[in-house]
Amino acid sequence: MSRIVTTDTHPGRGPVLAVIVAGCLISLIGFGVRGSFGLYLEPMTVSNGWSRQTFAFAMAVQNLLWGVGVPVAGAIADRYGAALVIALGAVVFATGVAGMAASESGIALLLSGGLLVGLGVAFTSFSLVLAAIARVVGPERRSLALGFGTAAGSLGQVIFSPLSQALISSYGWYDSLLLISLVTLVMIPLAFTLRGAGKAVGEAESGQTLGEALSEAMSHRGYVLLTIGFFVCGFHVAFIAVHFPAYVTDLGLSPHVGAYALAIVGLLNIFGAFMSGAVGQRFSKKMSLSVIYLGRALVIVALLMAPARDLTIYIFAALMGLLWLSTVPLTTGIVAQLFGLKYMATLSGIVLLGHQIGSFIGVWMGGVIYDRTGSYDLMWWAAVFFAVFATVVHLAIDEKPVPRLALEEG
Repeated sequence: MSRIVTTDTHPGRGPVLAVIVAGCLISLIGFGVRGSFGLYLEPMTVSNGWSRQTFAFAMAVQNLLWGVGVPVAGAIADRYGAALVIALGAVVFATGVAGMAASESGIALLLSGGLLVGLGVAFTSFSLVLAAIARVVGPERRSLALGFGTAAGSLGQVIFSPLSQALISSYGWYDSLLLISLVTLVMIPLAFTLRGAGKAVGEAESGQTLGEALSEAMSHRGYVLLTIGFFVCGFHVAFIAVHFPAYVTDLGLSPHVGAYALAIVGLLNIFGAFMSGAVGQRFSKKMSLSVIYLGRALVIVALLMAPARDLTIYIFAALMGLLWLSTVPLTTGIVAQLFGLKYMATLSGIVLLGHQIGSFIGVWMGGVIYDRTGSYDLMWWAAVFFAVFATVVHLAIDEKPVPRLALEEG
């Protein structure tokens, strides 16, 4: 296996290995904590007498604010480095999770789990971490390194889903949230390993301004299509992460089946994210994305057609896990391939905004449709439709770097 780490260092930034390890751990914690919120839907709504729509709307706002905040966080990180951005985000993140525990009304949950956690997730986002990793790894291994960073986030889901369920079972959802909020603070010391915002490895210095970069990206058809396609990823991931544990119990299965299913998703996504990074290093990234979305459509249809058993849920989780965040290294890789790395965090953040608009709709509409119909069936079929739509959209993307990059390198 080729190695992605060298002993190269950047001025003001730690050794390459330290940056990659710290970035992976930040992704692990951030993904792990955020990915466990679906386990709190049923106990919190039952305990507080809320509808599922109340919890779902707070999580939807969280996802939307994550999307809105990431381009801002990315622009700051591109200019000044990721350390202070992520450290501040960790404090806000922890405060929001603790506030969820103390919430006695839907408004309080909206402000804590929606507003604060949403902004905290935005300022500790994987797009900031991946941009920091991309800066220290040369282009010949960059897609693979992005796969490692994404896979680390999946490992967080493997760890935190059963951990959160165990804490809920042993101590209750209130104490569990307080304990999880403390864990998010570990991101603060890790963040300062990512300090610095210097020139990226393997890329010529660019005099392009942020405004010029935004104008260039917004007028690029492939970038617009990539953002639209990532909307679908957000719709799928957020709906499943928040509502799947409740869907499992609605089928008459044990709550532990839902928790284990989320862990399986995270476990298999480690392989899926790593493999998509490796595939994207050698083959067309847009074609790989189309295959992933088509695979999601087929897996969801199979879930709806299969009998409601533990094994069905686990097989679905395993297959969806392979396709879960395997879109991330490919999507961010296309952004870097098209426009270079100078404003990668900002431009990836805007693409992520599309993802989070999809997340908002997926989470919120899941709650609305369930409360009105008593079933998630309409949401599952909507997920199938959007998957097919994304399959077609990605085929139309032009992956060639903009002419500016060739001129700068020349």
